Amino acid sequence: MQILEIKVLRGPNYWSVRRPKLIQMKLDLQEMEEQPTSKIPGFRERLEKLMPSLYEHRCSEGVPGGFFLRVDEGTWMGHVIEHIALELQTLSGMDTGFGRTRSTGERDGVYYVIFSYMEEDAGVYAAKAAVRIAEALISGAEYDLQKDIQELREIREDTRLGPSTGCIVDEAVKRGIPFIRLNKQSLVQLGYGVHQKRIRATIASTTGNIAVDIACDKEETKSLLEAAEVPVPRGTVIRSEEGLKDSIDRFGYPLVIKPIDGNHGKGNTTNITTWEVAVKALQAAQHYGRSVIVEKFITGFDFRALVINYKFVCAALRTPASVVGDGVHTIQWLIDETNKDPRRGYGHEKVLTQITIDDFTWKMLNDKGYTLETIPVKDELVLLKPTANLSTGGTSTDVTDEVHPANVFMFERIARIIGLDICGIDVMATDLRTPVSENGGAVLEVNAAPGFRMHIEPAVGLARNVAEPVVDMLFPKGSVGRIPIIAITGTNGKTTTTRLTAHIAKSAGKKVGYTTSDGVYIQNQLMMKGDCTGPISSAFVLKDPTVDFAVLECARGGILKSGLAFQNCEVAVVTNVAADHIGLGGINNVEQMAKVKAVVPETVFTHGYAVLNADDDLVYKMKETLECNVALFSMNENNPRIKEHCNAGGLATVYENGYISILKGNWKIRVMHVKDIPLTFEGKAIHNVANCLPSVLASYLFRDITIEDIRSALTSFVPSSTQTPGRLNFFHFKNFTMLADFAHNPHGLKLLCEFVSKLDYPSRIGVISGTGDRRDEDIRELGEISGSYFDEIIIRCDKNLRGRTADEIIGLLKEGIDKVNPSIPVMTIANENEALEYIYENPRQGALYTIMCDVVAGALDKIRELKDREEKEKPKVSALMS
Repeated sequence: MQILEIKVLRGPNYWSVRRPKLIQMKLDLQEMEEQPTSKIPGFRERLEKLMPSLYEHRCSEGVPGGFFLRVDEGTWMGHVIEHIALELQTLSGMDTGFGRTRSTGERDGVYYVIFSYMEEDAGVYAAKAAVRIAEALISGAEYDLQKDIQELREIREDTRLGPSTGCIVDEAVKRGIPFIRLNKQSLVQLGYGVHQKRIRATIASTTGNIAVDIACDKEETKSLLEAAEVPVPRGTVIRSEEGLKDSIDRFGYPLVIKPIDGNHGKGNTTNITTWEVAVKALQAAQHYGRSVIVEKFITGFDFRALVINYKFVCAALRTPASVVGDGVHTIQWLIDETNKDPRRGYGHEKVLTQITIDDFTWKMLNDKGYTLETIPVKDELVLLKPTANLSTGGTSTDVTDEVHPANVFMFERIARIIGLDICGIDVMATDLRTPVSENGGAVLEVNAAPGFRMHIEPAVGLARNVAEPVVDMLFPKGSVGRIPIIAITGTNGKTTTTRLTAHIAKSAGKKVGYTTSDGVYIQNQLMMKGDCTGPISSAFVLKDPTVDFAVLECARGGILKSGLAFQNCEVAVVTNVAADHIGLGGINNVEQMAKVKAVVPETVFTHGYAVLNADDDLVYKMKETLECNVALFSMNENNPRIKEHCNAGGLATVYENGYISILKGNWKIRVMHVKDIPLTFEGKAIHNVANCLPSVLASYLFRDITIEDIRSALTSFVPSSTQTPGRLNFFHFKNFTMLADFAHNPHGLKLLCEFVSKLDYPSRIGVISGTGDRRDEDIRELGEISGSYFDEIIIRCDKNLRGRTADEIIGLLKEGIDKVNPSIPVMTIANENEALEYIYENPRQGALYTIMCDVVAGALDKIRELKDREEKEKPKVSALMS
């Protein structure tokens, strides 16, 4: 078997809108296509022995053991690999269960194996490992499954959001607040555009930089607290053994030595009672910086209080990783037994983390004269770590309800003194039931970015939803951090519809970010050049902090490659569905293409609108699966679908009696006559009339965009190579005219040719090309359409031939031309720039040259160069005449 391709889908996609995180593996079964599982001796037994937990997979049978029933009956290896990949992730602490295996339609034996993932790197690994496992099971070879499981656990821990960041993100998602992960660590954007907030671990964009700096400087924190009469341990900062000796003389034993700016207990040594240990502790602390803190060691229990938005939220008692002796077994045995607790797992996968042996453990054992083979006496508590971090095997007990009001006041006051809106306060005291100021306790540290795991998953006591007050602080009640999104898809007209819609929103005072096939624009400033209709470009807009309205062109390629960048939108527009890109990316017919385009309207909120073309059967049919409101547009107000829709109180836009009109039930609002809309070229560009309809309707759906805003925008949206690059761009030379357009498929070319046929030119010459990765019949059809409308034809080739030779493409175009008009003059100039040069040097007097652009920006630049050349040549001609 051979893996041909692995795609990571990160947003709503062809296979599922509600399960955006999917792996799509293209797999060639090769000879295994002829061997279902029932024909492989011993396969079922080996599979069940290696992965007995697959029994829980119900499969299409709908009962436990259903998958094994399918294996017994005989199923194909792609299906088996799908289930293995899912179970591998589950065994590694990532429980996920959606899968599909479907033929690609390309040839027998090639399948798409689809399955869900939680962490994408783990999903890719699971795909490859599942194929290796299946091959081992087929051949009967031994396989080390535990190695894959451990590798997946490590990938998970390396790539997932930590429990603190993760719980904040989960709380935001629960409230409908979108998020974007901004790096591979813990920097996350909550919300879109101008409404976004950011978190890094548990530091928020609202957290003051000065406050974080203070909290990271333990000595400065201590100084501020001491000045405010908060109980803190007596101590000082030292840099040498001489300073250490002075501190011991001043404070006496026991002591604590720690780095001045350490974290997570790194470099800390507690309960120091001898000079030898003190010197070693100084060396350990100075590994993290020359200056270290020496403090009086406060006896008691280790507590953490959490304050969010300057309000006390909860408190926990923290216990370092430890074992209790039984007088019989060694420390190593006791650790192993403790790790058998089902609540303990690898990293953050469970409530508790397994205890590991590290340098801190050896140091603590050595200080007591112990080894791992020591047998502690019965009931002796043997500490294995110097700090009570859950990530090193410690435990936590919720004590929120026991905290004395005086301590609550102290905690909230400390947060104000330091200035931290999310604040973890470490306290050493006998308890928190009595005021710390009275029980001999002290505040040890104040932490920016405090961990939440001890509160959301305590080993004992009530779990606290500490993410809730964080999200409340960032997004007060009623705010979901969103900006309006209009998503636009279809085969043709997407870019013009997107640009016009963005222009209407801008005219209404919106700060618009929009994506198109020629670039990404933020408030009409071009930020990225090129085809920007995929999820990366959409995310670029949604991440921009100046944008309050997004209009996103969403093309087929991006949806198939990695899904959409957003989970939901307010309005989706589908312009049309035609036969383009058929045979690419597993899409083999126009019905499948309609399913790709339908992903966009399926993301609309239930209170939002899908704006659908009532003249297109495939687009109109999409309404059957939608859960949102539907609005329709049509070039014919008498379309029965429009009449039925509006009679039921629906919204629509139509082209009627020369007007673009909005229909609200049985009421009609005439927006503007098409002759007054520059984009339509006095109504001659019928396809642009059609493009105006969804733009007007999508804009009208927003209450703060008025009819006057729409009218003003329709009037001021003037087609040009800057406003609408590659869409009906006219360049008037002295003796001829060039019309540049991005028409690149039969449907688009036919609309362009119909427009050209209405223009008054003595001759119409087409400069055409075919795209190499399209079907033979699509390229021939381009030739047929050209032969039907143009008086002469120049054939040129795209820069990227996409898998074909130039001769192949030219041959197919000529076949189409000859079929409808064998006598038409045809010239071949393969290079686009050379073709444009030829036209300039050999113009047909008064002719209109209609140019199907390859790379729009390049073609327009070349035409502008020719126009500039003509302007420079005019003075020379005038001088010669004089």
